Amino acid sequence: MKTPEKIYLKDYTPPAFFVEQVDLTFEIKENQTQVTSCLKIRKNKAIADKDSPFVFDKGTFEITNVIAGGMVLMPHEYEADEKFFKLAKTPDAFELEITSILKPHENTSLEGLYKSGNILCTQCEAQGFRKITPFLDRPDVMAKYSCTIIANKTQYPVLLSNGNLVNSGNLDNNRHFVRWEDPFKKPCYLFALVAGDIDHIEDSFTTRSGRKVALKIYSERENINKCNHAMNSLKQSMAWDEQRFGLEYDLDLYQIVAINDFNAGAMENKGLNIFNAKYVLANPETATDEDFINIQGVIGHEYFHNWTGNRVTLKNWFQLSLKEGLTVFRDQEFSSDLNSRSVERITNVKNLRGNQFPEDQGPMAHPVMPESYIKMDNFYTMTVYEKGAELVRMIHQLVGEKDFRKGIDLYFEKFDGMAVTIEDFAGVMEKASGKDLEQFKLWYFQSGTPTIEMTRSYDPKSKQLEIIFEQETLPDRNQKIKKPLHIPINFGILTAKGKDITPADKRLLELKKKKETFTFNNIPENSLPSIFRQFSAPVKIKTDLTDKELAFLMANDTDDFSRWDAAQTLFIKELGKIIKAVQANETLFVSTSLITAFDKALSDKTLDRAFLAKALCLPPENEIKDHFDLVDVDAIHRARLFLKQEIARQLQTRFGDLIDLCSKPAPLTLSHDTMSSHDTMAGRSLKNLCLSYLGSLKEPGTTDLVWNHYESAENMTDELACFQIISQIDPDIKQKAVEKFYTKWQHDTLVLDKWFAVQAGSSLSDTLENVKALTDHKAFSIKNPNKIRSLIYMFALQNPVNFHQKNGEGYRFVADQILFLDTLNHQLAARLSTCFNLWKKYDDQRKALMKKELERIISVQTLSKNVYEIVSRALNG
Repeated sequence: MKTPEKIYLKDYTPPAFFVEQVDLTFEIKENQTQVTSCLKIRKNKAIADKDSPFVFDKGTFEITNVIAGGMVLMPHEYEADEKFFKLAKTPDAFELEITSILKPHENTSLEGLYKSGNILCTQCEAQGFRKITPFLDRPDVMAKYSCTIIANKTQYPVLLSNGNLVNSGNLDNNRHFVRWEDPFKKPCYLFALVAGDIDHIEDSFTTRSGRKVALKIYSERENINKCNHAMNSLKQSMAWDEQRFGLEYDLDLYQIVAINDFNAGAMENKGLNIFNAKYVLANPETATDEDFINIQGVIGHEYFHNWTGNRVTLKNWFQLSLKEGLTVFRDQEFSSDLNSRSVERITNVKNLRGNQFPEDQGPMAHPVMPESYIKMDNFYTMTVYEKGAELVRMIHQLVGEKDFRKGIDLYFEKFDGMAVTIEDFAGVMEKASGKDLEQFKLWYFQSGTPTIEMTRSYDPKSKQLEIIFEQETLPDRNQKIKKPLHIPINFGILTAKGKDITPADKRLLELKKKKETFTFNNIPENSLPSIFRQFSAPVKIKTDLTDKELAFLMANDTDDFSRWDAAQTLFIKELGKIIKAVQANETLFVSTSLITAFDKALSDKTLDRAFLAKALCLPPENEIKDHFDLVDVDAIHRARLFLKQEIARQLQTRFGDLIDLCSKPAPLTLSHDTMSSHDTMAGRSLKNLCLSYLGSLKEPGTTDLVWNHYESAENMTDELACFQIISQIDPDIKQKAVEKFYTKWQHDTLVLDKWFAVQAGSSLSDTLENVKALTDHKAFSIKNPNKIRSLIYMFALQNPVNFHQKNGEGYRFVADQILFLDTLNHQLAARLSTCFNLWKKYDDQRKALMKKELERIISVQTLSKNVYEIVSRALNG
């Protein structure tokens, strides 16, 4: 195939034309939709002159009519192909009307206008609006929009778009119409339309200024009873944003629609959010505690975009983290304020380390603000979102809460209704706080994960403690020489008795040089430093702390994150020893000190059970691999299983007692509004962790224990946890659980996603054959993103021991899926292709087999730009 062209940040120029008003009419018919766009256009005289051609982006649809300046144009008077619509010359200001024909039922890309079941809906971010009508499909072209929708009243009784409903009525032939107007300027990626026979629940929210906002959440009729938690989360989001950031909702109506076929999690279209149903629908019987918390967070995230993304948007797509990083930070703070801050922080850091850190190590490594791309869809990444949020969090630490809030206020005061840049955001933070962030901004432009090494020097005579920090970021394809970064270190010192004696002026250290020494006076002997509390910077941490010192911090640190991190560091060090023993074919054992520390933590009744469940959960195999230059898949799997079984064997009685203790709360308590509900969910998480340890023994007694809990489960959290444990024990009992779960839940498509995922994640040797068979199951659809993620993504990205089978069968299967998916949905195929990104870290046999599949994929002449970009980087990076 022809090598696709890259788009570079350095080549950015403002648009040659502005679109000031967009009036859209959608006439929905049986097998097609007619779209008429009426536009008011003005030439940008700073860029375009009298001879500048007028060029719109365009998709692969038919144009049936063009009227420019009141004159009907003949086909030879304009140019139109599958990418562009062009007029050779135009006046400085003119009106343009274009009529196009779309076939949404044939659109499997799930971009532009498409059909999900019997519902018509849109997805326009990043560049989907061009698939609806010719347009300047870029975020710095902001206009006011109206949308008229005409459709059959029986088939499409509900017709929705952005803004406020201003008119509606009946037409002939059982048709009706609605007209929506959005009073705020927006880029085209925020346009939305939904049409279908759907139901809704309704509520309202009164803003602090006294305005009453109508709230509606739509779903298919059979799921409408699962929308209440989402509605409560929306109202919590609106109240929180007013209280924390002083931001009030600006329309009279806020609507959410749950869709089954959606490429992402949700979309923040102004006033009409379209959601993957997974992040709306929940009740205790069908959704886990984690699902409830995720729904709350995603509802919040999309609502918070109303200001950070919609009211102030992006000058170009390279600035994506301006809206996403800032909004992820906001949704994390929201979830922390409403739930357990420590548990939320640990969850976010596990996600960052498990998914973003490997991204920094691989061929798709890029700065938070990328320098180039082939397909923007490929840069909706953990780096842009989660690492971007960490950068905002660091700014928040460096300037403080008060000045951060002043900076946010100034941001909206200066830039409301504008398309701006990351530099603009950093600039208002500097102005509001007086803090110099010039060196800090390197975080946005420099890729990679820094490693910070801490060493200590202590003089018992003078009682002086020196802490030496040294930073290093390895060179990569983006920069051969990495500059020192400005790194905030949330710091503490604990005495040998566990007392926090941190000097008030040294709770936040700022590392700016490659190597710096920080001196502390009057420090008692055997005091220990606690560094990067609350994970104050997205870095890898190396220290000279001994196992005994780590165990002390695990038990005594006053910062919960640091306690968790000490436990995880102990696990990683222990696993490293066991992996070496596996590779050397030596006798395996677990250090007594680790068992003692684990037992002490289990016995500590003062600890929050949710925190304890996080702290005592072993790192997953995918995270363990990132600590090795050469990944030994089989040794990692065997070592982790051995460690888990040995802990379970030695602490079996303790685990059993905790299971009994944690089984007492009411099983269906899931409200997030009371401390008792947090305690109930925390108890479930600890109970299920204990069951997981005992289940790993695969003994008759422990297997029966897990099965009995599976059969008696009265909520999805417990039922799914036991199902997952059983799926790792042996094929016969796994199949028994598979059949039981399917019989019970075959009517619920979201619960069946869990059914697929559990089977795809099993470490048993029959998993690949089962996954292949499940692709033909009547409940599976290769066109549905949730099904693909639950089955194929789960196998390829979360089941290393089976995906990396030495015979290469896992690689061949996944490569086949990528190639087929690419004919239907380029975005999903490209995301799946990332499973091969780290192929060079494996042994020679596996490397050769993965490379063979990558070369097979890239040899396809019709390969999409999306997949080409991922696979070419993997091969050449």
